[in-house]
Amino acid sequence: MTRDLSLAFAHPEERARADAPERDRISVRDLVLDAEIGAFQAERGVTQRIRFNVVVEVSALPADLSDDVDRILSYDRITEAIEAALAEERLNLLETLAERVAQRILVEPQAERAFLRIEKLDRGPGTLGVEIVRSAGPKVLSIEDTPQPRIVALGNRQISDDALSHLLDALAAEPSPLILCVGLPEAPAPQGGNAPVQRRIDLLAIEQNAWMLAGRDPRCVVVGTRTELDWGMRHGQISVWAPSKMVLDAVEGPESADAGALISWLANEMQAEEILNLGLDVPAGDVPQRDGLR
Repeated sequence: MTRDLSLAFAHPEERARADAPERDRISVRDLVLDAEIGAFQAERGVTQRIRFNVVVEVSALPADLSDDVDRILSYDRITEAIEAALAEERLNLLETLAERVAQRILVEPQAERAFLRIEKLDRGPGTLGVEIVRSAGPKVLSIEDTPQPRIVALGNRQISDDALSHLLDALAAEPSPLILCVGLPEAPAPQGGNAPVQRRIDLLAIEQNAWMLAGRDPRCVVVGTRTELDWGMRHGQISVWAPSKMVLDAVEGPESADAGALISWLANEMQAEEILNLGLDVPAGDVPQRDGLR
């Protein structure tokens, strides 16, 4: 009885460990956000502080993890689940909010069980909250988990153009998320002597060009993993693709560092809405293409 009482007031992580000490888990502790929530009239039209503690039991990590962020359940996915549930609609009950956050977390491939404690901090001298434990069902990928970006193929003239910021303004005005791709810089890349070495040199040269683009407008963020690309799409970030990691890690990636082939491959991988050609030629494929802005 004493142990049960102690666990009743323990952090969700302690409860998870007591129930299944051998399991892998990740956690987000003491995340405080402002939200309008509550069934009472006094809670309408005002925000209050809500504290979230979330622990997620995850399937065992692969032995060849290789320090690769794309192979884990990212902490960002937990905080995004919370933010998305709060943004969906105004809720009366913490219980409903907890259920929706758990549902969003548990669609993640690696998530197996979620412990959530959600508390109101401003409704009295203490904290008022709920705590739930939910297990994953069959994994079904919802459409919101696979945003369809526009892939923009930028040539060197566009990168160096004084009107670059105006171009980005026009691109960002359209609703679909943006991923910018570049090719080799004007200066010739060093010659490596054989095809595999040259491929890596060319990929690095493309990434240098990506950083040149990012240096011309602070909205552009260079990213190199699928996790970062997904995060950028969900948060309205203008991502500039650095291809080396994704290409070299791919089981069936493009065999050369030709910019057009790389962009076509990325568009298929990301299930892109379209490829917008602005100074770079991309071979025709499954993803629709157009030249210039609408």
